[in-house]
Amino acid sequence: MAIPVPRRRQSNNKLSKKTESSCIDLCSLHTIFLQTLSRIPLAIFLLILVYIWSSSTTIMSGHVVHLCLSSRKLNDLYCLSAGTQPPEFDFPLLPNTSSASSSNSSSTIFDDGNSTTANGTLTVDIAPPPLSEAELANQVIQQHLRLHRSWSSNSSSSSSSCDERGIYVYDLPAKFNKDLTGQCGEMMPWAGEDFCKYFSNGGLGNPIEKLGRGWYDTHQYSLEPIFHSRILNHPCRVHDEDRAKLFYVPYYGGLDILRWHFRNVSNDVKDTLGLDLMKWLESRKSWKSKSGKDHVFVLGKISWDFRRRPDSEWGTRFLQLDQMKNPTKLMIERQPWEVNDIGIPHPTYFHPHSDEDVLAWQLRAMRSPRRSLVSFAGADRPGQTESIRSILIEQCVGSTDQGRCRFLNCSLGGCDRPESVIELFMESEFCLQPPGDSPTRKSVFDSLVSGCIPVLFSPFTAYYQYPWHLPVEHEKYSVFVDEEEVRKRKVNVVERLMKVSVREREDMRRFIVYELLPGLVYGDSESQLSKFQDSFDITVNNLIERVNSLL
Repeated sequence: MAIPVPRRRQSNNKLSKKTESSCIDLCSLHTIFLQTLSRIPLAIFLLILVYIWSSSTTIMSGHVVHLCLSSRKLNDLYCLSAGTQPPEFDFPLLPNTSSASSSNSSSTIFDDGNSTTANGTLTVDIAPPPLSEAELANQVIQQHLRLHRSWSSNSSSSSSSCDERGIYVYDLPAKFNKDLTGQCGEMMPWAGEDFCKYFSNGGLGNPIEKLGRGWYDTHQYSLEPIFHSRILNHPCRVHDEDRAKLFYVPYYGGLDILRWHFRNVSNDVKDTLGLDLMKWLESRKSWKSKSGKDHVFVLGKISWDFRRRPDSEWGTRFLQLDQMKNPTKLMIERQPWEVNDIGIPHPTYFHPHSDEDVLAWQLRAMRSPRRSLVSFAGADRPGQTESIRSILIEQCVGSTDQGRCRFLNCSLGGCDRPESVIELFMESEFCLQPPGDSPTRKSVFDSLVSGCIPVLFSPFTAYYQYPWHLPVEHEKYSVFVDEEEVRKRKVNVVERLMKVSVREREDMRRFIVYELLPGLVYGDSESQLSKFQDSFDITVNNLIERVNSLL
């Protein structure tokens, strides 16, 4: 029986021949291309590469680097993305960046890192239009804050076991800490030996009898000795490096800077002690094992003081050293784009010893009569008639009701006595907290401890600084007024605050005093808190959580 051959098979044969012919053509073209390419002079080939590169955009976000090529056929950039190390950002300070710009992170290049590939696998995506510098900077800040909050521990210092929580405190040579406090009489030329009073009682200063038990005349730059005194008595402290999970380096870097502020010395001299410390640490097995990732430094001045600009003589370059990239840096003011910088509260004047001290002050703060709607303790900068401070002072003293806003002029010595500041805040509903030489202010924490609702004008003053100690819902404890609105005289702050109802004020004050206050203060060196976690307890617990998550 004859079986007919279908025509489709003949068609397939033709197709096969056609495909083979096409392959031969393509191979010939490939050969011709390679031969032609080999004849192109190297200089011309490099020019071609430069042209391709110049029509591309490289964007780094989180752990991803995007190489984006533009084309007339594409409405958006075409991007190749691959895993990489976190970038370094050197954006200028953006005091008016609004947190609202980060509300839709899924539509921007910077995200939470959920799509990144840990093993560097190449991915392809279409990026949206490039963001502005301010938007990019804000995205990085929000990403870092989310990461910092993810390290928050639910444990309390009084009940947590010290298993796998050992803390080793280096016994540094005295030149890195104790000798620096011994030079206190030379740090402030106009104060002389009188400045040394701030370093008594483990950095707390002298007691303030008028304010009661637990109150001390504490200097704003005393964080380093305060933290050192507390951690020496921590129940999880170990004396064997092999049992440690966290390594604390008691270097008083802020005092190291402060001693040179008003002396005519070279930058090399200012950097000497920090470099000596790095040499000392690099000789230790504990540092080498993890390249400092499990080490923590507590620095009592703002981040910018440790990141000296090339054209400046202010501060040191301690945090610009390569060795300081990995460790955690705790500071009163962090650099918002550095993921290993973490802000912790400025020291206040209140350092409770027991739970009873906290409870007694909470009751006093809630019962204090608030005779004034607004107060401002500060000073204007000479020659800056249109600064935000000058405008706020003008609005305060110009209030129609004389008792509505009270101004304490710090330039006339009004703020030299801590009790004067605290009493003012205790009698006020709202405390104005504009930025000064830097965005953060010790006064923000003094007002919170006094039960006075802080009025902030820049998100960098608190919202972008203290993710472990202040909640993301900033409206629960503060009022925000955009700094630019004040500068352009679009708003009268006193009149704005008059519109906040009594019920809203009471709710905010109750949250501040009962929920926030205990975690914003540093107990004394022998603190026996059990019902509450103070700022130190919260910080140490979160540090251990962070180390556990990274190692």
